[in-house]
Amino acid sequence: MAINKKVHILGFAGSLRKQSYNKAILAAALEMVPENTTLEIFDLEGIPPFSQDLEHQPLDKVKEFKSKIRASDAILIATPEYNYSIPGVLKNAIDWASRPYGDNAFDGKPVAIMGASIGTLGTARAQYDLR
Repeated sequence: MAINKKVHILGFAGSLRKQSYNKAILAAALEMVPENTTLEIFDLEGIPPFSQDLEHQPLDKVKEFKSKIRASDAILIATPEYNYSIPGVLKNAIDWASRPYGDNAFDGKPVAIMGASIGTLGTARAQYDLR
């Protein structure tokens, strides 16, 4: 990657909650990106439950998500931890973005994972599962 190239990062939170801690840390990251870097935050709200019957004709929200992933240089995922793992909304979004077979929007993209939680282990188990 050229030194002067502007780096575009796509970030999204694995929570739909309006007051999500993970949306808050993405907002904090937005204010901390270095020069020559942009962070675009995508809201997973509106991505329908994954259906293999629909993967070849996804809804517009899914098309937009995959397009934004492809247009980015890197991905930043902020995940809460639900029941010792990643939330269903995040798993669902990953399923849509990585399907159908051979059309994985994440292919070749570096991904960073962070998370915030009030639990004693934070989001360690969710981050472990997500990697």
